[in-house]
Amino acid sequence: MVKSEFRNAMARMAAAVSIVTTNGPAGMAGFAATAVCSVTDSPPTLLVCLNRTASVHPAVTQNGVLCVNVLSEGHQGLSRLFGGKTPVAERFAAAAWSELSTGSPALEDALVSFDCRIVHQADGGTHDILMCEVDTIRLRDGGQGLIYFDRAYHPAG
Repeated sequence: MVKSEFRNAMARMAAAVSIVTTNGPAGMAGFAATAVCSVTDSPPTLLVCLNRTASVHPAVTQNGVLCVNVLSEGHQGLSRLFGGKTPVAERFAAAAWSELSTGSPALEDALVSFDCRIVHQADGGTHDILMCEVDTIRLRDGGQGLIYFDRAYHPAG
């Protein structure tokens, strides 16, 4: 199977869009992600996939903490900023942030923010698979989720 065939097939799988952030001794960083999912509720754990060549990789893995901020349909522009080559300071200046338990930036108007500690890291080819135990959850009422499907953003629902 060729890489392009796999990528074209994966473009047909709808996925929720999140911004994953970190802050700590290795610095503040964040990236747009669709490779995030629930693992278990006991203890509450998420799986986050991160490309080893991504500029944010050292900060995320060295800090050992992250916050998964689930985006709403109004966050398309923010997702594009965090998914591109925009400098870190400009990315974070584009929205309002606070901190929960780990110190990672939590998006003020995210549908939900999962503040986590990385408890295990596994090899996933070009990516690291991060198992993240949830410390704190902040939910916001209302809003439609943002999904990525067929290489475009769409409101969920």
